Amino acid sequence: MDLEFSPEDIAFRDEVRKFLEESYPESLRGKASRDEYEREDFLLWQKTLYERGWGAPAWPKEYGGTGWTSIQRFIFQEECARAETIPIPPFGMNMLAPVLLAFGSEEQKQEYLPPIIKGETFWCQGYSEPGSGSDLASLKTTAVRDGDEYVINGQKTWTTLGHFADWIFVLCRTDPSAKKPQEGISFIHVNMKTPGVEVKPIITLDGSHEVNETWFTDVRVPVSNRVGEENKGWTYAKYLLLHERSGIAGVGRSKRAVERLKEIAATEVSHGEPIIHDPTFARKIAELEVDLTALEYTELRTLAAEAQGKGPGPESSLLKVKGTEIQQRLTELTLEAGGNYAAPFR
Repeated sequence: MDLEFSPEDIAFRDEVRKFLEESYPESLRGKASRDEYEREDFLLWQKTLYERGWGAPAWPKEYGGTGWTSIQRFIFQEECARAETIPIPPFGMNMLAPVLLAFGSEEQKQEYLPPIIKGETFWCQGYSEPGSGSDLASLKTTAVRDGDEYVINGQKTWTTLGHFADWIFVLCRTDPSAKKPQEGISFIHVNMKTPGVEVKPIITLDGSHEVNETWFTDVRVPVSNRVGEENKGWTYAKYLLLHERSGIAGVGRSKRAVERLKEIAATEVSHGEPIIHDPTFARKIAELEVDLTALEYTELRTLAAEAQGKGPGPESSLLKVKGTEIQQRLTELTLEAGGNYAAPFR
């Protein structure tokens, strides 16, 4: 595969780099490295991109998309990682939007897409449940039709950034008598301020609050909030997951993390020598870089297929798995390089 950028791509890269240097909000600088974000930080960065005309790199132009090529989108992600910008939450932009564009009504597109691209609304995802994570088709949250409304009851868990969200897209069981568990599921939007919606924090081992439990108790939503056909939600859920996984590899940010790892390893000393000169540790970094390059090639192949009009394929699942594994190895090696500094305080 030819990874050389064309002169046009290089000019685009320089344009993006200049924009990030000059227009990235000062209040957000340094927050990505500290992994500290508030709701308004995410919305501010999205508003900044929207004002530049770059609010939705992958959307069709008629809905505010940029019209960028797959390589330009790749370059943009690389440059954002290089500049250490905060991430754009994927739930509205990269997960919900493709589902709406493929299966939603025109009314739904006009209602939900503009606030997402303008940085006015924050979305979260209601998929996993206690006992229904990897086996998502066994979900038990129900949506019972009552005239022009659904009445939703159940619980979702691991709701990432649900405490920031204005809306949640939820998988609900609308036909409990369906022959297969994948059948009888619908894809429904719920306003988080609807009576009966309750978000409870889950504090993780590092003391942070990113994920939540979300409870639904007799929550009434209009039937018009359903995307596509009733009982066809599993089809839409799979479509969403393909788009989620194709954007979740995090190659650019992992490459920046490798640079940081090398910086740490070049300054931390073991047995009188920087740890980066230790053959065993240097081999671990080299192996990681090889795997990261392979992941980058896979992502580029996925983007090339999209450019030819093909939807994300099975390789998008590989991006998620390998991307997560590489991020875990990066964390472990960084802790190893940090030595005593990586030990918890007592």
